[in-house]
Amino acid sequence: MKVKDAIIGHAIGDAFGVPLEFKTREEFINNPVTEMTEYGTHHVPKGSWSDDTSMEIATIASFIKKGKFDYDDIMQNFVKWFKNGDFSPLDYSYDVETTCGFAIYNYMKGIPALECGLNDIYSNGNGSLMRILPVALYSYYQNINEEEIVTLTNNISSLTHSHNISKLGCYIYVRFIMYLLEGLSKKQAYINIQNLNYSKYYDEETISKYNRILKDNINEYKEETINSSGYIIDSLEASLWVILNTNNFKDSIIKSTNLGGDTDTIGAITGSMAGIIYGYNEIPKEWINSLLKKDYLLNLCTKFEMLITN
Repeated sequence: MKVKDAIIGHAIGDAFGVPLEFKTREEFINNPVTEMTEYGTHHVPKGSWSDDTSMEIATIASFIKKGKFDYDDIMQNFVKWFKNGDFSPLDYSYDVETTCGFAIYNYMKGIPALECGLNDIYSNGNGSLMRILPVALYSYYQNINEEEIVTLTNNISSLTHSHNISKLGCYIYVRFIMYLLEGLSKKQAYINIQNLNYSKYYDEETISKYNRILKDNINEYKEETINSSGYIIDSLEASLWVILNTNNFKDSIIKSTNLGGDTDTIGAITGSMAGIIYGYNEIPKEWINSLLKKDYLLNLCTKFEMLITN
């Protein structure tokens, strides 16, 4: 089973990128980062994961409690994280993505869970992409049909990000993860997501935003053309570019971080993919040992896997 590989890979990539978030690519050219560091941007200890992993495991904890994706319970967990630091490595929340913060406020004001997400063109950060991994794992191991995959992905995204650009980005990632779980090579998984028919679920204008991934070959782009911002399209492009241009877990995380920009989320997305491809045992032991609340995360992985693989 690849549940632990994906979730711990996600957390490692997140923690690796946290101290370096918002640094520019130019800053890394003469001083590349090759090991997990501490403090930095958010002044947190080595091995601290951010909102990416916190919101992901808040979703997993809800599933373990409810035995399904209960949208209200997930939002209640987001509130607990936001206000009290539950599901955080440091018992307080930090680095809260703006759109996620607004959506959580909406829920606290009594707005229904599936209506909390922001729907304007400017609310397409990577805040739903960074936490959507449990949907991919569930969808694969439960063997749900395509329409159910789309509906579930869209709904989980819409808790915070309900614009079609965000929902489609999450869906492309979910399907890529599912192809990797199937045992396909990363190149074949990429070919498969290019060959999916998206027109049944998304409008042509939205689909065209992802042309560099879906129509071109993102792996053939030069590094200087790869943006590593918090815009969902940039984050997904960067993560896929890294995965398709590296050959082991360690190099994929190092490469994703040294792109600069939104290093924690791009690291997390890259780490989830790399974890599946290369496996938990290929993650550097010193990185795993540095991960805060490692045993708590591993316990969640075990419980979640037992539920979704039965």
